[in-house]
Amino acid sequence: ANRIFAYRMEGEMLNRYEDQEFTFRSLLKAGNGEARGIWSDGDVIFVTDEQDDQIYTYNMPDAIDARLASLTLSGVEFGEFSAGRTEYAAVVDSGLAQTTVEAEAAQSKAGIEITPLMGAGIDPHLYQPTESDIRAMNEADMVIYSGLHLEGQFDTVFEALREQGTLIYTLSQPVKKAGYVIGGFVTAQYQSGTDDPHFWFDPRNWELTNADLAQTLAQLDPDNAAAYTAHAGAYNEQLRLLYAWADEGMRSVPESQRYLVTSHDAFQYFGAAFGWRMAGIQGISTEDETGVGDIQRTAQFVVEQEIPVLFVESSISPDTIEAVQAAIDAKGGTVRVGVRELYSDAMGMPGAFGGTYIGMIAENVYTILQSYQCAGAQARIPAWPDSIDIAPPEELLTVDCET
Repeated sequence: ANRIFAYRMEGEMLNRYEDQEFTFRSLLKAGNGEARGIWSDGDVIFVTDEQDDQIYTYNMPDAIDARLASLTLSGVEFGEFSAGRTEYAAVVDSGLAQTTVEAEAAQSKAGIEITPLMGAGIDPHLYQPTESDIRAMNEADMVIYSGLHLEGQFDTVFEALREQGTLIYTLSQPVKKAGYVIGGFVTAQYQSGTDDPHFWFDPRNWELTNADLAQTLAQLDPDNAAAYTAHAGAYNEQLRLLYAWADEGMRSVPESQRYLVTSHDAFQYFGAAFGWRMAGIQGISTEDETGVGDIQRTAQFVVEQEIPVLFVESSISPDTIEAVQAAIDAKGGTVRVGVRELYSDAMGMPGAFGGTYIGMIAENVYTILQSYQCAGAQARIPAWPDSIDIAPPEELLTVDCET
């Protein structure tokens, strides 16, 4: 069997542990679904001693947890390291039996170490905390979650953590307090379970959350309070630019055509922010069941309103949208599916444009407007603001309407 060698970050160096060698089978037992090539569990980097002249990766974004900014294997050429890349393949030098690893530490001076529990494309409505999640939260000084019953499977864990004195911060709390939550407006209700939890789809709500979170971090880490406040202020300037850009583009579509039909009702805040009406097949939670009546009712609504596009969500199976499309065809109607998936309950991969909040909102706007343009509707995409720190990739700016 191919051997897997273990490396560990020690200060600025990534050192090999000579006494830790694993077969693929033993590493599978360690909890990685299909370990190949390079893999990190957040503490140890595992590198295979390949025998098939290829180097592969299983899940490169996990290397973020090991705080790697670059990764180089001697005798192997697989291109520039990026936390956003999930697949690598490269030819190993002839006769190479094992490879050495050099790494550059990143974020070593960060005031806060962040451990994400859910990755890209994960549905938070259905996600259940694992043993490693609970262990990480028990070791944390602060646990941050969205709230409004989005992470419903975590409620018992959060309550236990509060009882032991862990600071639990709810991102939706300042939005709820200000009265901007859709569904329930009694601020005394901490979590009613009836509020729409997708508050982040209005960038103005995210401004409130950002400012409040900065104040909370400043209290937790007073030595860096000024930095948190300054960074929050600068970021909120970016959010205001994002909102103005998105609002201009989304309102360029004639009002009578501004309908967004999606798998579940995740975009009410988005619609309220930019003047669109929503039609979700499921309710506000993906736990809600979808029946034949829901499919037929949505299909009839799309035909009657002459809605040209349906949108699949990145964290939900496309089956529901495909069923609606088939029902529309059976009624003699025609409808397109969006040029790409919309981000709803999860962002994109770390390191990618859609893996940031600004990129997620922007990519959804591009996807909606491009899809409506492909359907022949009037829609104009404004120029991207130069003052925003990140820019959309070229491949997002153009689309082939025939594919």
